[in-house]
Amino acid sequence: MHNLYTTRTQPVHRRRDLETLRQILIDPFADMFAAPDFLLQVLWEGLVSGVLYALIALGFVLIFRSSRIFNFAQGIMVVFAALTLVGLHATGLPAWLAFAGTLLVMFVLAVGIERVVLRPLVGQPDIILFMATIGITLFLVGGGEIIFGGENKQMISDELGIPDGSVELNPWDGFLLLEARDITVVIGAVIMVGLLLLFLNKSKMGRAIRALGDDHTAALSVGISLTTIWVLVWFLAGIIALMTGIAWGSRAGVSFALEIIALKALPVLMLGGLESITGAIVGGIAIGLLEKLFEIYWGQPLLGGSTEAWFAYVLALVVLLFRPQGLFGEKIIERV
Repeated sequence: MHNLYTTRTQPVHRRRDLETLRQILIDPFADMFAAPDFLLQVLWEGLVSGVLYALIALGFVLIFRSSRIFNFAQGIMVVFAALTLVGLHATGLPAWLAFAGTLLVMFVLAVGIERVVLRPLVGQPDIILFMATIGITLFLVGGGEIIFGGENKQMISDELGIPDGSVELNPWDGFLLLEARDITVVIGAVIMVGLLLLFLNKSKMGRAIRALGDDHTAALSVGISLTTIWVLVWFLAGIIALMTGIAWGSRAGVSFALEIIALKALPVLMLGGLESITGAIVGGIAIGLLEKLFEIYWGQPLLGGSTEAWFAYVLALVVLLFRPQGLFGEKIIERV
């Protein structure tokens, strides 16, 4: 009797296995081929998210390259910069004056961090500096809540001249919707990255940042000022945080929940490497595209959705298992 039951159930299990394999390996690609316009929509939304992840990761990379500090506060800097912009505008300042005022605040913050936090800790172990950035995070969270309150705020997108509306396209006789704000975000990010690379490669201060990242001792021996570079890179990270806060805020509002979104830069850094600007850009875009594709074509049909919350971390973990320094990081060889 047992053998008869086993014999009858084996084909059922095989059919289930084949059905599962079909859902994983065939159905998603068949759906992509059947509706290429929808595939383009998914890719576009993934590209926009990936660009924003890359911008946040750039702030981490800049600071780590110049000081070997993993800046845990980069996420809250995005929130603080966006809240400052909205708060200054709420006092009656025109939008672009509020923008300039926010840049000034981020510069003062960079100077304050260098003078009060980093300078006294020169020569301390890396873990001490990392813990200091956690302290900066808590300080900005508390200060932000006291000054601006904890409620959700509306980003002043219209006042900054960020266009509203959308562009409708009809590829393959289908339908593709591009939000004007998303187009502005992508174009703005490309311009910012281009200006940043131009600054790092062509300007004297930019070359000093690169030299400090390549070899601290050699850079200091030729007269490069560590304190000046630290202020500069933290200010650049503040500018990136402001632009990222404007972009995310125009899509989801301005609140402390943005700090959680900003932490999506962590798997980007694991994927691209902590010291590579190219890795931050490629890793951010790759994660944005892949997590959106997985969510739509595999996550929702097979897992019930909500895979975007964890997919990037799993992908980064898989990469780290085979390449611990990330795809674009330099392999460290220690000689004993």
